[in-house]
Amino acid sequence: MVSDGLVATVVLVSVTLSLPCFLYGAYYIIETEPVTWDVLVHHLKFVTTGLVLTTVPMLLWMLPRLPDQLGGLSAVHAYLGLQAYALLAFGGTGIVRIFRAKRQHDLYNDYDEDVLLDEIGGETMSHWRSRLRIGVFGYVVFWILAYLVGVVRYGLRYVA
Repeated sequence: MVSDGLVATVVLVSVTLSLPCFLYGAYYIIETEPVTWDVLVHHLKFVTTGLVLTTVPMLLWMLPRLPDQLGGLSAVHAYLGLQAYALLAFGGTGIVRIFRAKRQHDLYNDYDEDVLLDEIGGETMSHWRSRLRIGVFGYVVFWILAYLVGVVRYGLRYVA
């Protein structure tokens, strides 16, 4: 059987490796104009990789162990992580509306600088774009906080 310390180290490395994926994916989508289908797919490759590197260890190792450890820092870690995923879901509702509007007007393949996203998405598009920004920013903030608490827990449990 593999020791808890080894598994915890692999989980820590996996979650740590997800941050550069998130950061590069965010940088790429922010800095690349126009957002074509190829740009979106490239962005999503990195964001999806980051999500897999974080979510798989959470589902397979952290979550099953939570009931036995719930209290103190583990409760804070779980709460912050839950908030991160809640904000990701909140932002996802905006992504769906934005994606649908751009697909309907074929802006991923045939980009037109004169077509504004707020015009094609109706009067609520600015609302959906705000949800996306709030969700992504909130996810990153709570992810970082949960990560830091997780590193402290790792240090207290396996290093100290």
